[in-house]
Amino acid sequence: MDVGNPYLNIAIFLAFVVVTLVIVVRVSRTTTSVGDFYHGGRAFTGRQNGIAIAGDYLSAASFLGIAGAVAIYGYDGLLYSIGFLVAWLVALLLVAEPLRNTGKYTMADVLSFRMQQRPVRTAAAISTLAVSFFYLLAQMAGAGGLVALLLGIDGKVGQSLVIAVVGALMIVYVLVGGMKGTTWVQIIKAVLLIIGAGAMTLWVLALNGLNLSNVLGEAVAVHPEGDRILEPMLQYGASATSKLGFVSLAIALVFGAAGLPHVLMRFYTVPTAKEARRSVTWAIGLIGAFYLFTLILGFGAAYLVGVEAIKASPGGANSAAPLLAYELGGTLLLGIIAAVAFATILAVVAGLTITASASFAHDVYNGVLKHGQADPAQEVRVARRTALTIGAISIVGGVLANGQNIAFLVSLAFAIAASANLPSILYSLYWKRFNTRGSVWSIYGGLLSALILIVFSPVVSGSETAMIPGADFAWFPLSNPALVSVPLGFFLGWLGAVTSPEHDAAKQAEMEVRSMTGAGAERAVTH
Repeated sequence: MDVGNPYLNIAIFLAFVVVTLVIVVRVSRTTTSVGDFYHGGRAFTGRQNGIAIAGDYLSAASFLGIAGAVAIYGYDGLLYSIGFLVAWLVALLLVAEPLRNTGKYTMADVLSFRMQQRPVRTAAAISTLAVSFFYLLAQMAGAGGLVALLLGIDGKVGQSLVIAVVGALMIVYVLVGGMKGTTWVQIIKAVLLIIGAGAMTLWVLALNGLNLSNVLGEAVAVHPEGDRILEPMLQYGASATSKLGFVSLAIALVFGAAGLPHVLMRFYTVPTAKEARRSVTWAIGLIGAFYLFTLILGFGAAYLVGVEAIKASPGGANSAAPLLAYELGGTLLLGIIAAVAFATILAVVAGLTITASASFAHDVYNGVLKHGQADPAQEVRVARRTALTIGAISIVGGVLANGQNIAFLVSLAFAIAASANLPSILYSLYWKRFNTRGSVWSIYGGLLSALILIVFSPVVSGSETAMIPGADFAWFPLSNPALVSVPLGFFLGWLGAVTSPEHDAAKQAEMEVRSMTGAGAERAVTH
């Protein structure tokens, strides 16, 4: 199924790449210190950072995956949007301000503040790399599926080449621009994405007299499942196992955002804790509006494109939004929306790459290997080399994950973040008794349990849509591990803390005052 003009699609995409590369190169001239590379010199306002957070968060999963899930499963597809949005309340109320006050560059700065540095920083870095890898898988899979649709490429070789090109571009953004360049790419992409999705939403509503009920009625009339798409549990209600799977998915989505390293790192790019809070309120507003758009886009695609046509396209469910754009505005609108989707993928993978590379360079190289005494210029060089390595690994992983629903792949990254990172973050910020053993047990326990359950779940083997279709070594019945791994992460954090006598009351008091008031935070950053 070929749609649009491949040359026009690529031309619009290349125009975006050229414009953003020019901006990144210009910004790179002001990236002179390690702080500039990691947090952009804390030069962004709350509004700018909030738009960038939205750009980071509104990934290919949000635009392509959720629209496709709504088109095929109706109400159940919308549950991804609800989970992703509610997750921000956890970040706003519990994490954003204390994290900004306590940390410097990475999540590990907070987790190791009153702990033994080396074991906690190592654990936090490993967890950051794992979450980033799974998130990168989703974006790379989105790139493969999108290009498969736009260029009519059905073969794995062609799609793999496209994934490699996306990986190479993201590495360039990070190596040249650092956090400043990456942030501006995310701001531009967020604006384009919200405008593009908003325009399509108004178009769909205009075709139905600006009446949402008419859109839903049209979708019900042509959908193979009829009015079941307006009711819960079309996707998750087949059995007790699938219902438990839904509960597990909900836990991952709601608690995962507050543990995503690339989102947490954005709180360090603003000058004050007040601006960090303002960032999140801007992000919630923009993200909430966008998820309302995906509801209309999904149901619009269901009746204007058709469920069977969506499933039969090279990108599968991920093609719903581009196919809807083609149905509404022909080749030109498809080219614009495709370019926006590409921009979405590039911006998010750049943010993930800089987060993972910063974590390795700052936490492992400087914090563990050099005991915090590394030369700043050498630390940035290590970060850039790490970005190259992460890019190569993510390209290979993206080739293997190509064809999976990307909203679902992102939910796995959320599950790992909620299991490994969130328990230790909350305990560190709010429990006086927490200590090194509790932090290490929580991170490794949550991370390993989530990874093991994913490997032995239907996601990897034993089902038609598995990453390894011909194999069957699955024994864990749920597709998302959060139902088991998140409580286990919290339990191991508690157990490790209460079985260790370690407790630094002075350091704990300092962290409490700093996290709640911000006193001393700026001095720690500048020294």
